[in-house]
Amino acid sequence: MNKKSTTLLIAVLLLGLGLGVLLARQTGLAQGPATPAAAHGHAEGDHDEEEQGEHGHEESGEGHEEEGAIRLSQEQIDLAGIELAAAEPRQLQRSLSLPGEIRFDEDRTAHMVPRAAGVVESVAVVLGQQVKAGDLLAVIASPQISEQRSELAASQRRLELARSTYQREKDLWQEGISAEQDYLQARQALQEAEIAQANARQKISALSGSTVLAGGNRYELRAPFAGQIVEKHLVPGEVVNETSAAFTLSDLSKVWATFGVAPRDLGKVRAGMQVSIVASELGEQVAGTISHVGSLLGEQTRTATVRVTLDNPRGAWRPGLFVAVQVPSEHVPTALSVPDQSIQTLEERPTVFVRTADGFVAQAVELGTSANGFVEIRKGLQAGQQVAAAGSFVLKSELGKASAEHVH
Repeated sequence: MNKKSTTLLIAVLLLGLGLGVLLARQTGLAQGPATPAAAHGHAEGDHDEEEQGEHGHEESGEGHEEEGAIRLSQEQIDLAGIELAAAEPRQLQRSLSLPGEIRFDEDRTAHMVPRAAGVVESVAVVLGQQVKAGDLLAVIASPQISEQRSELAASQRRLELARSTYQREKDLWQEGISAEQDYLQARQALQEAEIAQANARQKISALSGSTVLAGGNRYELRAPFAGQIVEKHLVPGEVVNETSAAFTLSDLSKVWATFGVAPRDLGKVRAGMQVSIVASELGEQVAGTISHVGSLLGEQTRTATVRVTLDNPRGAWRPGLFVAVQVPSEHVPTALSVPDQSIQTLEERPTVFVRTADGFVAQAVELGTSANGFVEIRKGLQAGQQVAAAGSFVLKSELGKASAEHVH
């Protein structure tokens, strides 16, 4: 290598070393002052986020209420018709529910028919009318009545003649003027006349009872007792006979509730037992006493018919109405319970609304036996707590609306 080349190489190395030192200084100056500032900025940012987070949590906590709580004043509770009931121990009684039907009291129901064939002249009542004992129902003209009247009148005249003849022949025989044979014949004629008259009277008396003889060939159908005309089949001009249905009269102040009992449950029912008759369609429930337990099983149902006699002063229990008969079966030991109206379902769980100082709070419970209008509470309540009974569905509705507004 000559001198010129050596000099050029040294110059290139010096130039590269100088450029490296210059670049290193510029880089140090740019990074050194910026690092503290950036660290300070990050610290402030983190602090602000923490403050915002804490502030946000605080604001969220200020608006939070207990889940399931409903604020209601006493005035609002009264206006909503909400009634309270205490959770307390009660003696529950299980019952056997059987389908039944309201029927006429057959001991106070008359299926009236004409006593003699004839033509209906007039009808004095309409369907559904209340009548008293002895009230006129219809007038029927019958040739049979005319014939029986004539027969009775003829028998009376024959009897009078036979009695007169007998008395005369008796006097003549006793005085020795007439033969004994004439006397005996007169006595026999008198006895036959008496028999004929008695027979004619019996034919007329066969029309007695609900029938009263009128003038000529007419007779009247009259009510045998007070009741309601529940069936009417007569119209003026109709031809009737002894098999024609005329009226059905029933005293509806008492009715029967009948129901069938299977052989396996017959041991649970007996005459004199108190049962409850429930008509869900009417919203009515009444207590009754079993008056009869059938001795035979029905050929179709294979059940024994049981009858309950009910007072029906307002006429609400109409024959043909389907009912449920609650027959007490067994007692349940004393258990903490609430009225069955208190139980509502929230999120597929049985729930009650417990009274608080500010209103109510929904409380999930575990249910047990249900009997005679109450439900056993196994878990979720303590004795003495007040819960909403009647009107609890209003609270369920309010809670549902509040949840919807919160989600929105």
